[in-house]
Amino acid sequence: MGTDKDTRTNFYHLFEKNDPITIRRCILEDLEGVIRVNEKELPEDYPYFFYKSILDNYPESFLVACNNKGKVIGYIMWRVEKIPSLDNLKLENKGHLVSIAVSKKYRKRGIASSLLKKSMEKIKKNSIDEYVLEVRVSNYTAIGLYKKFKFNTQIIKSKYYRDGENAYYMTLKVKKS
Repeated sequence: MGTDKDTRTNFYHLFEKNDPITIRRCILEDLEGVIRVNEKELPEDYPYFFYKSILDNYPESFLVACNNKGKVIGYIMWRVEKIPSLDNLKLENKGHLVSIAVSKKYRKRGIASSLLKKSMEKIKKNSIDEYVLEVRVSNYTAIGLYKKFKFNTQIIKSKYYRDGENAYYMTLKVKKS
């Protein structure tokens, strides 16, 4: 899959009449804005090719939030991992939340919740069995968001982050329709 494929499947979600926020699928031209948000808001930095790889392989679940001027003010990106099941010999598809961030100025408006909700709907189409993520044990805001979506903490990953901080490994089973 390439990033230059048809992007007419974009969807929009508007917030507040005086400062509408658009949520849509990320396109190649958005990556610099995504990187700016990441570098300003999160301690983890990824190289350009990492974002490009996620965009190339999982474009439907790589979403951006843009302000009324089109500037990227938030994003979310997922990947699918095939992991051996603990219950049987089959492989399970896990939707792994790679990263989510919203610019500080735009927080507490429901943008992260909207990004999470819309992207979970999109990544689910990859026949995933479970959503998974890691979150810093000190990131109470994010932990609260994930708990609101019914994620459960499974384990603590010791010294998961480059700076030595632990991470909660959180999961949510996909409800099969």
